[in-house]
Amino acid sequence: MARKFIKKWMPDPSRVKNNPALHFLGDLLHDPNLFHLNRHSVSLAFFIGIFTAFLPIPGQMPLAALLALLVRCNLPLAVALVWISNPLTIAPIFYATYKFGAFILQSPPVEFTIELSWAWFREELQHLWQPLLAGSVICGFTFGGLGYITMQIFWRRQVLKNWHRRKRERAARKKKKPQKL
Repeated sequence: MARKFIKKWMPDPSRVKNNPALHFLGDLLHDPNLFHLNRHSVSLAFFIGIFTAFLPIPGQMPLAALLALLVRCNLPLAVALVWISNPLTIAPIFYATYKFGAFILQSPPVEFTIELSWAWFREELQHLWQPLLAGSVICGFTFGGLGYITMQIFWRRQVLKNWHRRKRERAARKKKKPQKL
């Protein structure tokens, strides 16, 4: 079940390997572990994708791809999970991680208003970066770890469920067969 569901949404490995924009990676993309759908590969991809989604940096997708290449987990899944922090969710996520980081560092939260300009970015970032980074890394590890554990448990439960179903089917077939004397 889990493998079939994920495989339905995954890109074809040959399309990824033959993408002209990715030729600079050379033979790195030819590692079969980058496209395997097993419990270990998917769980690690969940950890990497969710952890990277919480980092307040530009280029989250290339970073997730690089980390997936390094630990040899499912590359497309790790990159896709980065989209947890998308244009609609990025503000609430980073506001919450900032508040959490300020709580952890016991620093008084700085009241600020957001203005889309480089001057605001330069002036306000010096007050915000430590709590934001601390909260983001801690939340990334926490939610990434929860994603890893959840996928491990979910995958294991699906395997056991399928195993028990096949066992029942075998018993039913055996029961229907006429016995020879």
